[in-house]
Amino acid sequence: MKIQTAVILAAGMGTRLKELGKSIPKGFLKLGKRPIIEETIMRLRSYGIQRIIIVTGHCYEFYEQLKKQYPEILTVHNSEYATSGSMYSLWCARELLNNDFLLLESDLIFEQRAIESVLSFNKENVILLSGKTNAGDEVYVQGNSGTIIAMSKNKDELGEPVVGELVGISKISLALYKQMLQSASEKFAATLKVDYETDTLVSVAQYHPVYYTVLTDLLWAEIDNSQHLQRASQQIYPAIFHEIDDYIFYS
Repeated sequence: MKIQTAVILAAGMGTRLKELGKSIPKGFLKLGKRPIIEETIMRLRSYGIQRIIIVTGHCYEFYEQLKKQYPEILTVHNSEYATSGSMYSLWCARELLNNDFLLLESDLIFEQRAIESVLSFNKENVILLSGKTNAGDEVYVQGNSGTIIAMSKNKDELGEPVVGELVGISKISLALYKQMLQSASEKFAATLKVDYETDTLVSVAQYHPVYYTVLTDLLWAEIDNSQHLQRASQQIYPAIFHEIDDYIFYS
């Protein structure tokens, strides 16, 4: 089935970006002509994505204004954004999801082929990995026979082989999502600070295979703090600028 829906998690408070993170959501960081969230939306549209569900939280009004420009966008608000994790944001979108979907995070910049590699992968559940980035705050993935086994920010906690670093772009089937919701509902009894990847996705993958695909030389960045922002603006974005500028906006 062709993927026509994308979910973008955009509820984070951006506290590690300090004053900048207080004034705007991370998706509205601007490295080029437009906020990075708009660049992601344009990329998704180029692959035929017809519904883009954005889970909002901090500075949600920015996204409410954005959806006036793009008829594809639906928003759902995570009212517990200050005390919850990414899985609770994904939980908030459950009433809008009735098909397989592409899952992304709002604070990413990446080459176009990142989306293409996930959408074209021949399994219904797949996460995208990259090679070594030295970006700081990496999430490492342990795999076996093409499927994920474990994830951690501490590489020493994982067994071999460690097959790459999590990018934050995944293809999720409705069946897998329902199992993630079940796993999350059990964890929410103790805390809402549950992450979709290291908590629910890993636990569900023990009995529902989740595959990975690796682009070892992928140019990408996640922007969580000032060091990430500096790397993204000075190293990564200039290397992919012409692809974004020419292919997406003027093709």
